[in-house]
Amino acid sequence: MEIPSTHNVPLSWLFEAASLPIQYRTLTEIVPESARDPERLAALREEILNYKEALAIVRKQKETGLWGANLLAPEPFKAMGWKETGTVYQYRRLLELGWPPDGRAFRFADRFLFRLLSRDDDPALLVEFQRPSKGDPGLALWARSMQTQAAAAALARGAHQDDPRLRGAAHRIASDISLYLRSEIAQKPFKKAQGKTVLDPLAYPPTVFSVEMMAFLPAVQRERAGFLERLAAYFSAPTSRREFYILAGKKLLRPLFEILGDPLGADAQGHIDDVPFALYWLELLTRLGIVRQVPSASRVLARLFSECSEQGIWSPAGLRAMPKSENPVASHYFPLEGPGKSPAQRQTDVTFRLALIAKLLGIPLSVF
Repeated sequence: MEIPSTHNVPLSWLFEAASLPIQYRTLTEIVPESARDPERLAALREEILNYKEALAIVRKQKETGLWGANLLAPEPFKAMGWKETGTVYQYRRLLELGWPPDGRAFRFADRFLFRLLSRDDDPALLVEFQRPSKGDPGLALWARSMQTQAAAAALARGAHQDDPRLRGAAHRIASDISLYLRSEIAQKPFKKAQGKTVLDPLAYPPTVFSVEMMAFLPAVQRERAGFLERLAAYFSAPTSRREFYILAGKKLLRPLFEILGDPLGADAQGHIDDVPFALYWLELLTRLGIVRQVPSASRVLARLFSECSEQGIWSPAGLRAMPKSENPVASHYFPLEGPGKSPAQRQTDVTFRLALIAKLLGIPLSVF
């Protein structure tokens, strides 16, 4: 089973069956500019600004420019004190919904996010970790590192790919990860602490944030070809099945953002249990230009493409419900489909994402 050499994009079907964000993004990101209907594009652009989910997110933004009084929460999580989805996820969710990246909500949040890149040691920048990290400098150090990576991912996904502050931060993060990948710690990343198996506090593995940051910074990618090769090799190795914790100062945290090897969990035929996360991961690897270099990713992508009909509609056998993920890190990404009970709504998200990945891979597309 191989990644196809051509792919069909069922534009007419998506216009009939898919949500507004999927329609809009298919037209703007997949369909060639010469084939776009200007009137329909203008109408969709106007409708996006009035899309209920996007407007609800914008209304929740606080005067600080943040959402949910936190930065990192992909969803409410009592153990971390996260009562609402946080800033980095709401910011990226708006972008995934097609909200214009120069919109006021983004400009409002950008001021705070860029401060995180500047290594400003203002305690207020710790946000949800400000109070827990008092008297625990190790927790503050972990929080600042993760929040900086998260801010960089959001800004890269937005309208700041050419900003020198972001590029500088990206190079620093990439250098730290590259140093880790070449270290002995990467071969034996665990140790014992507080009676638990923990990730070595000196380890600096890739995270979903650092990978997404790099995926949306093609200029930095061109300058870090060796780093991308090391990432491809790292993501080709099986991830450890060993249960472990993150030791952040004195606090033990469940790993959520860290990536230790291949996160897909695919079998030899490319079957996966978590389609939404797989699509998120496959798109990031595609944008990094390494999806074909990671064997499991190639198998999964080929499998998903093989499940598409001749029209390009994702139609796997036995599909009875919309795919769901147990991994909250992809919550901003999937689904883009709105509420409803139409059987087609089980297929629209994956159909759109596979067409987008095909476009990013440079696969010739037929749009109909």
